[in-house]
Amino acid sequence: MTSIGASAPVSSFPRAPVVLVAMLGLFVLLSLCGVAFGSTWIPLEEVAKVIAGFGEKTQNLIVLQLRLPRVVAAILSGGAIAVAGYLLQKVTRNELASPGVLGVVDGAALGVVIFLAALSNESNALVTSIAFQPLAAAVGGLCAIALVFALAGNQATSAVRLLLFGIAVAAVAKALTMVMMLIGPIYRTTQAARWIAGAVNEVNWSEIQVTFVALVPLLAITLLIARRLPPADLDEVSAQSVGLNVPVARLLIFALAAALTAVGVAFVGGVGFIGLMAPHLARMLLGRGVHVGLIGSFLIGAMMLVAADLLVRVLFSPIEVPAGTVTAILGAPYFLYLLMRKQSYDG
Repeated sequence: MTSIGASAPVSSFPRAPVVLVAMLGLFVLLSLCGVAFGSTWIPLEEVAKVIAGFGEKTQNLIVLQLRLPRVVAAILSGGAIAVAGYLLQKVTRNELASPGVLGVVDGAALGVVIFLAALSNESNALVTSIAFQPLAAAVGGLCAIALVFALAGNQATSAVRLLLFGIAVAAVAKALTMVMMLIGPIYRTTQAARWIAGAVNEVNWSEIQVTFVALVPLLAITLLIARRLPPADLDEVSAQSVGLNVPVARLLIFALAAALTAVGVAFVGGVGFIGLMAPHLARMLLGRGVHVGLIGSFLIGAMMLVAADLLVRVLFSPIEVPAGTVTAILGAPYFLYLLMRKQSYDG
């Protein structure tokens, strides 16, 4: 089986720029539809007026306070999780690697719930700033992925070994999360329960601001180190021949992927399978160029979560169904397909 990490220059895939522009146009259109559609339809020209500051009072409320925040949150979170998945798949040379499969999402969830439980008083009020929630998610995600690779040891490049330990760590983290939800006071318990499923409807502008401020530098760092990704996913001997310290490089990329995931899920919650599917679709559409792959993964991940939220909002209104249910329904069969395909190649 050809390694997924094998990188080719963008010039060898001349359609990539055209596809990327088309993808960007679809991203803009889908984002506008996410604002326009809902329990009531708001024409796109009216949406533009509201964004420009010329909308009516009712439309301003619907667009700026109800719909636009959840669209922006879905863009930032879906994109961050997708980029994290791209990094993990590159550095492990494992097409099954993703934040969810390797336990990062559930580890981040555990970190957040511990943070909410430890710093909530008996009245379920948070005694510190909610702005520290992404940090708690980052610590949980880093601990989870560190545990997975520590357990895998020298066989960390084995798809099956990583898969088994990732599933085990995720299961333990999920169980501990449930225990914390049951035994301790949790700030906004109902929202925390929905957060575990992955929902964007409770995110507000202050939380979006925290996500944006944390995410921008992480994405900038990712683009800066992108040129190091091709050698980073080579075998030990080949990577060392080009002067790369493999253990250090992998550790840094794992940490970066975990941080991206933590920021992505900090307020939106445990959205699954975007980090698995988006990088695959990006490689199929754009080829194996690293920079276009990262950009494409971000756009596809953002569109997937925006579309999932739009779908549940239109189909189940006025009930708020977590968008993570849609990504799970689509992602689980895709994951099984990849697993069976890999087994057929290996067997």
